Amino acid sequence: MPHPTADPAGTRAQLAATHPSLLDAYDTALPGAHAAVLARLLLALEHEPLPGLLTRHHHDGHTHTRFTHTTVTYPTTAATAFTEPAPGLTVHAGHTPITDPATLTALLWPATTLTAEIANSVANLALARAANPTPRQIPHPAEPGRLEQLLIDGHPLHPCCRTRTGMTVADQLAYAPEHQPTFTLRRLRVPTDRWYGTAPPILYAHPWQATRLLDDYPWLTDDGPTTPVRPLMSLRTVAPIDGGPHIKTAVDIQMTSAVRTVSPAAVHNGPRLSHLLRTITADLPIDVLTETAAGAVITEHGPDRRLSHLLRQPTPPGAIPLGVLAATPALLARIDNPYTFMQDLGTVLFAPLATVLDRGIALEAHGQNTLIVLDHGRPIRTVYRDLGGIRVHPHRLTATGHDVPDLHGDLPTDDPTELRTKLAAAALATVARQTITALATHRHADPARLWRLLATALHHADPALRTDPLPVKATTAMRLAPDPLHDRWTHLPNPMAAYA
Repeated sequence: MPHPTADPAGTRAQLAATHPSLLDAYDTALPGAHAAVLARLLLALEHEPLPGLLTRHHHDGHTHTRFTHTTVTYPTTAATAFTEPAPGLTVHAGHTPITDPATLTALLWPATTLTAEIANSVANLALARAANPTPRQIPHPAEPGRLEQLLIDGHPLHPCCRTRTGMTVADQLAYAPEHQPTFTLRRLRVPTDRWYGTAPPILYAHPWQATRLLDDYPWLTDDGPTTPVRPLMSLRTVAPIDGGPHIKTAVDIQMTSAVRTVSPAAVHNGPRLSHLLRTITADLPIDVLTETAAGAVITEHGPDRRLSHLLRQPTPPGAIPLGVLAATPALLARIDNPYTFMQDLGTVLFAPLATVLDRGIALEAHGQNTLIVLDHGRPIRTVYRDLGGIRVHPHRLTATGHDVPDLHGDLPTDDPTELRTKLAAAALATVARQTITALATHRHADPARLWRLLATALHHADPALRTDPLPVKATTAMRLAPDPLHDRWTHLPNPMAAYA
């Protein structure tokens, strides 16, 4: 796995050499980036089962988290999800004040890669904010991909929110969505006996990846560029400027928690799952974007996840990812009424997701995959995309009269708890919490009333969605685990339990 290219000092040195006009803005943004990533790390200290953690104690508005060799003390309110801490946020390890999350990580878990990942996240977040010192104008909805580029800070909970290992500053500016670039993919022709999947034997390769692939596999033939594209919230997924299918590429870079490739299972499953989901949701206000074709190059490893792509039906103009909506005050200002909005969201998003769960599929409906269409400030329809993270319960599908497709990988499960966790962690513990926090912060709505409206919308759903503690991915514990791709969970009180 490539190592992170730059900590904050290294990023500053690269800027001085290549883009000195951004230096002042970068220096201004760096304290806020330190605080934002530190606050995400404090969420982990507050809730996750971390290595070396012994006890947590709350007293006089502070949390005292005792590890095997030190105690970390911080204001309890600093570990509040989906809020922006003030620059200068300080924690104490023993009597030592710390403002840099990488310093805290190195102290708590020395000799791990997480320290470098955190430092890279801080640097890239500061670079993103330096390039966007003031709020952007809301783009015209007909411009493919532009709306998604409003998101500056990345993952709202993960301390590696902007980690991109292996990318230089120049790479970030050329390819990262928050920098609003346009570029072209490379079309690489593949011998037909080395091709797997339903797409024609032409690999759409991200330009960051293409040079490396041509060096490693000389039997690939460069067939020139595509038309210009824009990166979406996920850097490796792009929208052609002149319209047409979105393209998910493989980019051998760790972003937040994983290296973003396209697995052979995804190549196999996408078109099959698309047909099934369109059938299951036909009577619901959810449009599932079809994965129309996919392919991978066959190397000595078989169909190779580093040499693969997937084509997906384009996002309808004006559909807003919920993660973008919650993080953009100008979009929140367009909402007609926060309580009506939440009631409508229950009707077109949360209740239908619970229905799909009952029918046998848990959609991983987080803020990047889940979009809504607004009409005069009110949600009228949900758009869902990206089928790689869902879970499928074959018995429920059969019981509801649906044929179970041949699926590869870890999508099938007979465990109803795993199925419910997949949906609840994304839709409730992330999307609902972030949306409600945003409506409370920017529209002065009462969070308790919003949660009550959501509980009402889920009245006919599996009662556990309203009563059980909400599962949240323990992202920091996962990064520190021997197998960082194995899901680990922490749980939070369910605000809907009071209304169940």
